[in-house]
Amino acid sequence: VQLQACGGGLVQAGGSLRLSCAASGRTLSTSRMGWFRQAPGKEREFLARIGSTGRLISYTDSVKGRFTISRDNAENTVYLQMNSLKPEDTAVYYCAAAGSLWGSTWRPDYWGQGTLVTVSS
Repeated sequence: VQLQACGGGLVQAGGSLRLSCAASGRTLSTSRMGWFRQAPGKEREFLARIGSTGRLISYTDSVKGRFTISRDNAENTVYLQMNSLKPEDTAVYYCAAAGSLWGSTWRPDYWGQGTLVTVSS
């Protein structure tokens, strides 16, 4: 399975970006998909996760109300709409898929290569 993320870039604070992540190699329509990010000097953190049918969605507190995750199983793609971006959202954003839940912690099987989001103040 390969995950190809795109949509990152430079945006001013308060702006929006939409990330996309397309999977290839096998269908992921029955797998959870989601997003993580890693800011400079920090550990990778979970952002959002969406279940196979799109009904089970989870966000980390720092992005609730600003970010929206969605998926298109026909296109084998997951999206992350990011609004009201802040300088502290600057990071490399990674999509992920499949894997298992250990309590509330998700351990994906597959990772994308990352796309850089830079939010200027």
